[in-house]
Amino acid sequence: MSRLLSSNLQVTTYLVCVKVTTTIGGMTEREDASSPLAQALARVGDRWTLLLVEALLAGPLRFNDLLGQIPGLAPNILSERLKRLERDGLLTARPYSERPPRSEYQLTDEGQELAGALRLLAHWGARHADPSTAPRHLACGTPIEARWYCPTCDALVDELPRADVHFV
Repeated sequence: MSRLLSSNLQVTTYLVCVKVTTTIGGMTEREDASSPLAQALARVGDRWTLLLVEALLAGPLRFNDLLGQIPGLAPNILSERLKRLERDGLLTARPYSERPPRSEYQLTDEGQELAGALRLLAHWGARHADPSTAPRHLACGTPIEARWYCPTCDALVDELPRADVHFV
């Protein structure tokens, strides 16, 4: 059974067999997502979370530093996203002051793994918003492309989805 879910960011997707559990900051969290993409979106599928991860890729930052780097992000939303990312194991909060309680936030190894996905999203955005800003090959100046690759077979997987491609 397919259900149509949307957030107040106007992002809509079709998911199969999804149980809706709670709504936090307008973003619906899903308890039993049916695909790897749905599972990823349940964890990092809103605008602020991905921008937070991007800001933290360079290294640890404090709360006010994050507010300064992400225009339009309200303090209450930042606090909620940081708590959720820590609960999901994507970042750690390291206290640096007891009075008042303050922390520095750093991505875990799992959070750092999102760098590749963010590069792909940024590349896609650059190609469609302003092609002149797309990443280019230094040797010839041609815009580069991301491809699926199988290291076991040492082969590119050019056509997705295919019957011989399985997401685990």
